[in-house]
Amino acid sequence: MGEQPEVVLIFSTVGSREEGERIATALIERKEAACVNLVPGLTSIYSWEGKLCRQEEVLLLVKTLRRRIPDVIEIVRRLHSYQVPEIIAVSVTDGLPEYLKWVVDEAGGPGG
Repeated sequence: MGEQPEVVLIFSTVGSREEGERIATALIERKEAACVNLVPGLTSIYSWEGKLCRQEEVLLLVKTLRRRIPDVIEIVRRLHSYQVPEIIAVSVTDGLPEYLKWVVDEAGGPGG
């Protein structure tokens, strides 16, 4: 039996719940992710093109596999309203084994 695929968590912020639901639905329908949480009520303060910006956003937490990252990035970029969307992936180093197995199964399994 081969090694289990690596589970990752991808963070992305969007400008509205509707935009987040559109992206999340596309990712789940295409089996690129097992789950996408939408976390509303986020305030981002950042610098963009030399200006201080403040924006209310929705955080997307995408549970997927490392090998799915390029496809997730492509889908998010295509459906996202921002010129340069936040798309950051971090490795999941530990967790409930049954949950991690579920992520692997739902996001394409070992052969994917």
